[in-house]
Amino acid sequence: MNLPNKITLARIFLVPIIMVFLLIRFDFGEIKIAGEVTTYSELIATFIFIVAASTDGLDGYIARKRKLVTNLGKFLDPLADKLLISAALISLVEMQRLDAWIAIVIISREFAVTGLRMVAAAEGFVISASKLGKLKTVTQIIAIVLLMLNNFPFNYIHFPFAQIMVWIAVLMTIISGVDYFIKNKQVIEIKQN
Repeated sequence: MNLPNKITLARIFLVPIIMVFLLIRFDFGEIKIAGEVTTYSELIATFIFIVAASTDGLDGYIARKRKLVTNLGKFLDPLADKLLISAALISLVEMQRLDAWIAIVIISREFAVTGLRMVAAAEGFVISASKLGKLKTVTQIIAIVLLMLNNFPFNYIHFPFAQIMVWIAVLMTIISGVDYFIKNKQVIEIKQN
C-alpha cells in the first residue's frame, strides 16, 4: 500500500477516535471560555479533526505528484471525506450544537453526489471535484471546528461566527450539489435511455 492510501486510511481510523472524544465525557477537566464550557475531550477531538481534515488535500497531492494514483485511493479518499464530515455532524447533533435538519441536508447532498459519481463511473465518465465542491468542504470544516470549540474565539465578542459559517456551509452544500447535477446532466440523461 502506497503512502497516499496510508494517509487516507489514517483519516478513516481517526473518525471513531474523534467521536469518542466528542461524545464520551472523560474526566480530563473543562475550561470556561467567555461563558461557554468546553471540555478538554472536546479540545482533543477538535485537534484530531483538524489533523484529519488537513490530510484531505495531502494524500491527493502526494498521489498526483509521485504518480501514485490508484483505484483504491480513488475509492477511499471520498469515502474518508464523507465519513469524517458525517461523523462530526452527527456528533454535533448529539451534543445539541447543530440542528439535525442541517446535518441531514449536508449528508444527503454527499449521498446524492456520490450516487451521481457512481452512475457516471458505470457509464465510463469521471466526475472530478469542482472548485465549488472544494469550497463547500472548506466551509463545512470551518463550521464544524467552530461548533466543536463553542464559537471560540468569537464568543469573547459575542459574534455568532459559528452559526454564520454553518449557514454558509449549508448554502455552499446546496449550490455545489445543484452545480454537480447541472454540469453532469448528460450522465443522468444517458442512464434514462
